[in-house]
Amino acid sequence: MANIKSAKKRIRQNEKRRLRNKAYKSFLKTITKKYIREEDPEKKKELLQKVYSAYDRAVSKGILHRNTVARKKSKLARLMTLGG
Repeated sequence: MANIKSAKKRIRQNEKRRLRNKAYKSFLKTITKKYIREEDPEKKKELLQKVYSAYDRAVSKGILHRNTVARKKSKLARLMTLGG
């Protein structure tokens, strides 16, 4: 356990951020699964835009690295073109 006041604060901050990031990552997985399972092409296009937006927000908040998001978005775009 930390003895220094700033270290204690850092531990508290890290825990808050960890929980927030965990919740957002779970949300991203859920919305991605909804997109993959969608059958209707029109709804699928609409969902893709929402998924892209959510991933871009994750980058701006520092939850995911930009290259990770680029890879995931590319994979989703391939699914769209392959009809998967």
